[in-house]
Amino acid sequence: MDEGNHSASNLPLRRESGVDIENLDLLDGKERENTTTYGEPLLTKRKNTTSQIAIVGSNVCPIESLDYEIFENELFRQDWRSAKKSQVFQYVVLKWAFALLIGLVTGLVGFFNNIAVENIAGFKLLLTSDLMSDKKYYKAFAAYAASNVGLAAVAAALCAFIAPAAAGSGIPEVKAYLNGVDAHSILAPSTLFVKIFGSILGVSAGFVVGKEGPMVHTGACIASFLGQGGSRKYHLTWSWLRYFKNDRDRRDLITCGAAAGVAAAFRAPVGGVLFALEEAASWWRSALLWRTFFTTAVVAIVLRVFIQFCTTGNCGLFGQGGLIMYDVSAASATYSVPDILAVLFLGILGGIFGSVYNYLVDKVIRTYSIIHEKGAAAKILLVITIALLTSCLSYGLPWFAVCQACPTDESVSCPTVGQSGNYKSFNCPSGYYNDLASLFLNTNDDAIRNLFSTSTTKEFHISSLFIFFAAVYFLGIITYGIAIPSGLFIPVILAGACYGRLVGRLFESISALDTGLFALLGAASFLGGTMRMTVSLCIILLELTNDLLLLPLVMLVLLISKTVADNFNKGIYDQIVKIKGLPYLEAHAEPYMRHLVTSDVVSGPLVTFSGIEKVGRILDALRTTGHNGFPVIDEPPFSDAPELSGLVLRSHLLILLKGKIFSTDRVVCGAEILRRFAAFDFAKAGSGKGIKLEDLDIEEEEMDMYVDLHPITNASPYTVVETMSLAKAAILFRQLGLRHLCLVPKSQGRPPIVGILTRHDFMPEHILGLYPHIKAH
Repeated sequence: MDEGNHSASNLPLRRESGVDIENLDLLDGKERENTTTYGEPLLTKRKNTTSQIAIVGSNVCPIESLDYEIFENELFRQDWRSAKKSQVFQYVVLKWAFALLIGLVTGLVGFFNNIAVENIAGFKLLLTSDLMSDKKYYKAFAAYAASNVGLAAVAAALCAFIAPAAAGSGIPEVKAYLNGVDAHSILAPSTLFVKIFGSILGVSAGFVVGKEGPMVHTGACIASFLGQGGSRKYHLTWSWLRYFKNDRDRRDLITCGAAAGVAAAFRAPVGGVLFALEEAASWWRSALLWRTFFTTAVVAIVLRVFIQFCTTGNCGLFGQGGLIMYDVSAASATYSVPDILAVLFLGILGGIFGSVYNYLVDKVIRTYSIIHEKGAAAKILLVITIALLTSCLSYGLPWFAVCQACPTDESVSCPTVGQSGNYKSFNCPSGYYNDLASLFLNTNDDAIRNLFSTSTTKEFHISSLFIFFAAVYFLGIITYGIAIPSGLFIPVILAGACYGRLVGRLFESISALDTGLFALLGAASFLGGTMRMTVSLCIILLELTNDLLLLPLVMLVLLISKTVADNFNKGIYDQIVKIKGLPYLEAHAEPYMRHLVTSDVVSGPLVTFSGIEKVGRILDALRTTGHNGFPVIDEPPFSDAPELSGLVLRSHLLILLKGKIFSTDRVVCGAEILRRFAAFDFAKAGSGKGIKLEDLDIEEEEMDMYVDLHPITNASPYTVVETMSLAKAAILFRQLGLRHLCLVPKSQGRPPIVGILTRHDFMPEHILGLYPHIKAH
């Protein structure tokens, strides 16, 4: 939906539109007005003065912005003045109570995910190994492949039929939401349900995906669900939770949820806070830092309690691990000049591999989106095909590995039978193990644990590491983008740890570092090369591995890999945001914006209302436009000259019209509105709960009556002069978290408002559509 009409001139609306509504994944079959498309256009058609773009290989969705601005109208001021100390105290207490609730629920969900994956995947792998030990190789493959395909098909069906928005990582969507983008259904209860169970089934099906990315989305969905007081659609509502009826408070809750998701996924509470700060949130303040830290601390306590409970053996195949997932602290972390050279080499390698990975993932997602347009059956068939390919490679490639003799150390179990471990016998005789099977026929977490294992330099043959790296790199690329919840962290850590170990073997003669530590540094370099994060990744890896002595090297390798990769393309999440067509506002303005002023990009015509307006004219404007903001202008006799009274929202107009406080004469009747309504009546409803135009029942004789808009008009909207540079306005718009920015004329004697800037006006697609001669870079 467009956010507001833009210019006082009668220019044609030059939006990038003309999209086939039936092919929109996020619409759930419901038609929405004024669909706006963003994302890199692959096929452009121009007709006369209106630009139409058909995007091939890119998702398109109708976009609205969130109201992060405090709407200061008369109702708000009345509510603020009448607030008692007890109400303010209740509000503060509820904020912390919500942080506690989000931490508790996210911690429980994270633990449930771990138990479910370990047990489902564990039983599947045990069945396969039992058949292998009985020399029933074909039956073992049939059981392994059938289990994977069955689990994958169920996960795909959940995504295709219940919640298409649950597919993928979810981090780009959460990042876009916290930037102010209200994409349809990304935080819906159905998305939460599919995200949890789809992620469990997808990871258990043996795909090269992780459950860590989806946990961030899950935490955000939990926070959104609690923040809006449950779901009326699913009859899960609690009146005492319906306190935060504005996007500003919900944004803070969802930031806490995203941080809790990382903390639950990696058991890294501090890393979760830093992830929310560095990658997820577009706005931050010290009060939010306290609450996110409290939320992640609650998650850590919940996980600790339940993991301690599992040490008694009551969790099935779930291991006895603690909060440290991959402990490498046993290895000596002393290093010298040759080790620094090896780290520099790893950083460069990670930057190159990461940028190539991002480029290929981009192409694969665009290709898959064309397949997804063919319907649910095509989505499920694609998932089954990838599941079969993954099963064939996971089971087939270990046959090419050479059996290796078990280590003489009696403290290790070799070959490993009936549990996770470094030494899988597969097709090898007694006393030998298959190193490739130890990586492929394990859960992804156990495979990483094997690669990170210290004091095991010769455990994996060099050829086996090459084969595993190539397979994981390839499978990670082709798996991301299919219709299952899938995280990118684990595939990237797997591939990075693999080539890290290879580099460790290469520098073995001159380096004193353990190959397990090289695997950790390789994982860090690949993460830096794909995701382009530094501080949060550094802390997450340290919390994962419990090795503070390696901090300088991890910092160095992350900085180098990010710097190298930034020369080629953007981070993976930024690319996916663009592919999904989400109008994300960057922290910096594009260089070409310095050569334009704000009035250069507005388009119209502008629709304004008088302070006291006819009901019929308001209804006509609501029916014929999809705008969410309308300027209100006072004219004589209510003012000495035409002046901008403020801005009124579509949602507030609908509520006011529903209340039917009309008058036959054009007179001020704000007192009656203030008496009948409270600020809470105009608070934002949850998704799909607000009043729609069809809900209004306006009689014919009421169409010529008047309604006073002053009580619901934001009397202090943000305004800028029409000659301000577009670059300056873009930074202002993002930093203040605005939905509408009013343009006022520089000179007197003109209408009091020139136009309205919205998020869409700052998008490169819109600007370059208006001025095609401008170079984008």
